[in-house]
Amino acid sequence: MRRRALGAISAAVALTLPWVAVWGAIDLLPWLTTAILPGPVYEAPAALHGLSTLATVIVTGLAVLGAAFLLAWAAETAEKDVPQAFAIAVLAVLAVAPEYAVDALYAWNAGQFAGTPRGAEAGNLAVANMTGANRILIGIGWAGVALFTIFRAGSSTDPAVERRSGFLSDVVILDREIGLEVVFLLIATLWAFLVPLNGGIDLFDMLFLVGLYVCYIAVILRGEVEPDMDHVGVPAYLQSFSKSRRIATVVLLFAFSGAMIFTAVEPFAHGLEDLGESVGIPSFFMIQWIAPLASEAPELIVVVYLVNKARSTAGFNALISSKLNQWTLLIGTLVVVHSLALGRYGVLAFDFKQSAEIWLTAAQSFFAIALLIRFEISVKEAVTLLTLFTSQVFLEFLIIRELVALPLSSTDILLAYSVIYIVLGTALFVRRRRAFARLIRRTAGTVGDAMPIGGDRPHSVDD
Repeated sequence: MRRRALGAISAAVALTLPWVAVWGAIDLLPWLTTAILPGPVYEAPAALHGLSTLATVIVTGLAVLGAAFLLAWAAETAEKDVPQAFAIAVLAVLAVAPEYAVDALYAWNAGQFAGTPRGAEAGNLAVANMTGANRILIGIGWAGVALFTIFRAGSSTDPAVERRSGFLSDVVILDREIGLEVVFLLIATLWAFLVPLNGGIDLFDMLFLVGLYVCYIAVILRGEVEPDMDHVGVPAYLQSFSKSRRIATVVLLFAFSGAMIFTAVEPFAHGLEDLGESVGIPSFFMIQWIAPLASEAPELIVVVYLVNKARSTAGFNALISSKLNQWTLLIGTLVVVHSLALGRYGVLAFDFKQSAEIWLTAAQSFFAIALLIRFEISVKEAVTLLTLFTSQVFLEFLIIRELVALPLSSTDILLAYSVIYIVLGTALFVRRRRAFARLIRRTAGTVGDAMPIGGDRPHSVDD
């Protein structure tokens, strides 16, 4: 086991080495020589600066792939010492850190160039990138992983897959412990519908959404550690270390993989944007869809890895946790970055089209949560989620490129799909109201156990 584990770790690290060399030569060494050593500043060889767009995409893409595996192994290993939900929450934050960086850049530019067309455009781009990332996470992430779980080789032995009679009726059964994340995500989603009403992301959005995430972390930190979980491969080998060595290894893997993802995804995303624009795809469309797809790549790779190990619940938990921190921390902190660049408090404003983008993203989230109320998702539901997402993006692309003549604008399309999601979601909530009531009671019990008032610890309500 030791040899195979070390071989796997070495292979993953090897994937990151080309980017380590490029990044180190272009960014790290000049900074070190300036900060530490006297004398002339180190300059990278011209060949490194001359990497083609395709070469940049390949080098950074390999680094993201290798780092994603290291990140997954670190999270699985950490489950021996911390609650699984907390380990996955850390994994989710690190995996979507590049998305934070891209959005923070646009929010910063909106503050620096406030009052100008460039500042207004940057504010719109911050929202477009954020909403695109969130819709990709559900439309491709949740739906795609559900379908992959059911149709992958070996799914017949996965306890999370249940075969049922009827057309597209097979389901993925989810662990009821993710009910906490589902309820917190629902609360964040309902608040998101209100965000555009004040003309932008403001202080109240920051206080509520960031506060909600802090509350969630406080609850899961009180959860129980599951040391007896059966792991194989690299996590099993790393968990055999002594506690101090194991913790040091986990921290090192988190730090290294986080650094690789944080530094590589931005040039990876920009490279994809350049490749797209070279074949005529509009830049705004690229920023909303291709850049977020690149920034979500580490997380999707991690989830596919977990599902392929028959850890479907952990995979979905990672996706839901990522959606929760993007829908709370990402939105809430944008106004902080914007205000810092502005030099005073200021609302991160956006136009009506971006308001429609937020409403559509919230509506999609509302419908997706309704699908999970019974802790299962069927092939039919996953296909519906994927079809709604892809058809909206395709229609908007056709309208933007003026490839079809429709009596609707792209904003009208966003609002129409928002209504469809809300109607479908509301119908599911009504139909599954008893399951929803049980979910709320169970979550209230979990929160009460984790944060008792007056020293009393109420018992969790089980289904």
